[in-house]
Amino acid sequence: MSKIKRTAGAFLALALMFLSVSGLFAHAVELTEVKAKSAILIEPQTGQVIFEQNADEKLPEASVTKVMTILLVMEAINEGKFGLDDVITCSDYAASMGGSQIWLEPGEKMTVDDLLKAMIIASANDAAVALGEAVSGSNDAFVARMNERAAELGMTGTVYKNCTGLHDEGHYTTARDIAIVTAELLKYPLVFDYTTVWMDYLRDGKTELVNTNKLLRGYVGINGMKTGTTSEAGKCLSATAERDGFALVAVVLGSETSDDRFRSARQLLDYGFANYEMFAPQLPADLLGTVKVKGGMEKEAAVSCPGFDEVLIPKGKGAEIEVAVDIAGAVEAPVEPGQTVGKVTLSLEGKEIAVREIKTTEGVKKITAGRIFKKILSALLNLSQ
Repeated sequence: MSKIKRTAGAFLALALMFLSVSGLFAHAVELTEVKAKSAILIEPQTGQVIFEQNADEKLPEASVTKVMTILLVMEAINEGKFGLDDVITCSDYAASMGGSQIWLEPGEKMTVDDLLKAMIIASANDAAVALGEAVSGSNDAFVARMNERAAELGMTGTVYKNCTGLHDEGHYTTARDIAIVTAELLKYPLVFDYTTVWMDYLRDGKTELVNTNKLLRGYVGINGMKTGTTSEAGKCLSATAERDGFALVAVVLGSETSDDRFRSARQLLDYGFANYEMFAPQLPADLLGTVKVKGGMEKEAAVSCPGFDEVLIPKGKGAEIEVAVDIAGAVEAPVEPGQTVGKVTLSLEGKEIAVREIKTTEGVKKITAGRIFKKILSALLNLSQ
């Protein structure tokens, strides 16, 4: 295969229009000590890790557990299992939950909307169990579904024993896994109707709800997600924020104080926003044309390469992206439509950041004996003239 390698200065001129002036001239922010047992910062669209500290250590997460609970409720709503106005009856088991709660009574009826407010804003354990039972029919079935969903998402360091985060032996996760499930939850914009609310009320104003995420009171772009605190887990947080369409997820587990938890999350988010951005590479239309075909009815086949999704890069580095085109010199007939004949690779500072396959857009049949005969005959006739 032949290879072509050029810099984005020649190749990606159009993409440079996407670079903001603030991105080009922003001052770098250094990340100081993160006061937590475990932490991670990711870009949720790509899942790329920007920073990690003991991110795979298995730890209790307290009420950050509810990120998975919320996700499963959002998925159930999306699937039409129930709506926000549907009414749920509190079971004896749900009403028996301790810790943070809205003091549901057995048999008390409450809408899905109000239960979501209670669970997300005030971290109510009784509301979480009531919603879980509505999703799966029983608490045990819901917890089993939580573990199934974790496996589906590739959360290899997580075991759920309950849907609340109350301490339970053998209930643990990792900062990396929390980032994964939080990124999945961001696909459901409905969640922001709750995670961005500082205060609300239930029961005709008789029950006050105050959000446990103090970042809502001043951090620019914050839009979620969930705090957690127990004596065993310490102070925990999954924080999400977005600025100018650029989103980040910061997870902090096992901080000693609440101030440490929120300060560490701010540091992580500040670091990500100051030093990174999403970049949309644009490949010129004439970069790819055709590939030669040996032994075919046609001498060549048209090829194409799908466009690149946005990639995460250090700010101001878009012009340094290198593009390498690796395409076959020729392929043997028959050629099928959609046949892979090469690849286009983007790299930055020697690190591969994205790859797309080059594929044929049309098929070419193997040359027939009749076509060969016609070609020979045509050549002989030309010689005789």
